[in-house]
This record gives sequence, C-alpha cells and structure tokens, in this order.
Amino acid sequence: MIEAILVEGLIYGILAMGVFITFRVLDFPDLTVEGSFPLGAAVAAASLSAGVPFPLAALIALAAGALAGSLTALIHTGLKVPPLLAGIVVMTGLYSVNLRVMGGRSNIQLIGNRPLINFSTSWIPALPPEIASALFFTLLAVLLMVLLDLFFHTEFGLTLGALGDNIKVVIASGSNPTSYKVAGVALANALVSFAGALASQHHGFADVNLGSGVVALGLASVMIGELVLRTNRIGLQLLRVVLGAIIFKAILFGARFYGYIAGITPNDLRLLTALMIVLSLVMGQWKSAVRDRQAQQAALRRKAEEIL
Repeated sequence: MIEAILVEGLIYGILAMGVFITFRVLDFPDLTVEGSFPLGAAVAAASLSAGVPFPLAALIALAAGALAGSLTALIHTGLKVPPLLAGIVVMTGLYSVNLRVMGGRSNIQLIGNRPLINFSTSWIPALPPEIASALFFTLLAVLLMVLLDLFFHTEFGLTLGALGDNIKVVIASGSNPTSYKVAGVALANALVSFAGALASQHHGFADVNLGSGVVALGLASVMIGELVLRTNRIGLQLLRVVLGAIIFKAILFGARFYGYIAGITPNDLRLLTALMIVLSLVMGQWKSAVRDRQAQQAALRRKAEEIL
C-alpha cells in the first residue's frame, strides 16, 4: 500500500515540478497541463502500440509536451493573449489532438504492454516487486530533480528564474524575455507530458480525460510542499514539490479507502482537493504573518537593547 502511494506520488510529483516552474518560477498561470498530461500518455501509448520501445516513446511524449507548451507561450507573447486564455485555447485544441494521436479512440489499453512497469519491478531481482518499483521511481524523480537543479544554476536557468521575479532585470541584461518564456513553458509542459507517459504505464491505459483536474493536483502539491519545507534553494524547492505530491496522494488514498467513516465518497475527491488548496493558502498566509510578527518583535527587542 505504502509503495503504491509512493510510486503514484512520485509520478505526479514530476507533473507538479512542471506546474511549479510555470506558477512559481515564471509566474505564468498555465492551464496547458490539462492537455499536455494526457498528450504524453496518448503519445506514449500509441507509440508502444506501434512497436516503439518505451524510452523512445517517452522522449517523443516529452517533445510533444514541449511543443504544446511552446505554442501556449507563443500565443501569449505573439498575439498578446493573457496566459490563462492562451492555456485554455491550447488545452481545448489538445483534446482533439489527443483523440487523433490515439486513432480516434478515447482510450488505449496497455494491459500486457507495460515495459517500464515490468522493468521497474524486476530490475533488482533480490527485492520484492513493489519495493523495487518504488526504488526505481524514487531514483528517476531524484535524477530529474538533480538535472533541473543543475539547469537552474546555469546562466540560462538563472535568467529564467529572474524572469518571473522581475522582467526588467532580464531586459536590462540584454536577453530576450520572449524566448526565455517560451523555453520555460516548454520545459514545464515537457515534464508534465513525461509524467503522463509514466502515468499511462502505471495505470495500464491512456485516456483522453486523464488530464482532468491535474492543474489542481499540481497546485495542491506545490502548496502542501511549501507548508512542509521553507527554503529559497531551487533544489530543495523541487524536493518539497515532490514531497507535497506524495502527501497529497496519501491524503486522497486515505479519503478514498477510509473516508466512509466521515461520509466521504470518491465523488467528493475533487471537493477535497479544492479544500486542501484553500487550506494550504490560509495556512501559508498565517505562517507568513507569524514570521513577520516575530521579525518585528525581534527588531523591537534589538532597538530596546540599543537604547538601554
């Protein structure tokens, strides 16, 4: 049970890292993820059905997500469309694209065609399959976090990080903010699409509606992670996003299997997600207010000591 929660949390943690890049790093509210997540699942499933090895299928899914993100950013920057509307436009169009990718079907079953899951459960024969799978996805998530941490410490990554805080700094440095914004949104959706490819293997199917609610899931993971760990280091920020996704999945798992005690049914999980986002916002604001009050009190004490 714990291993299953961990694996699903890690997969959706990769999605949450993409949401974190757009919402926190770029300050770009992007709804494209509701289309790029099932796009990754659809591309990976269709590729596997055509006999393509999973590593190549995952790379194709990653590239498809980057293309979708680039399109959103170009609509925003080129046509001066607000980010939310640009994301909605691309997300809506991706629904038809996903159906096309899956050959007009709304669902592709992958029972008996799950090479990643087969590998993850057997790559260390000495371990039980569930533990081996959890370890594999943990290492995969850690690898992505390390690569992203290294990327955000490069000159390009530092400029990308500055874009969300102060676009004037980027312009003053002689960089083109449009190209950085396109690259950042493309990177975020590439991660989301890659997570979709992994999710299709984990669930054993790809569905055109697989992306329903993933924006809320990603936001909840980001906010829960911010409550768990306070840091300004990008590597630890990525880590807390993944931890937030695992905690979020554990809460949903508990609500799904033990919620009947409080009258909660699977139909209430969306409402629970919304409540968790609101609660995370309230608790985050409360913690900020407490920290500000403590800082003011410390400053007053220092002043009083100087006077005395």
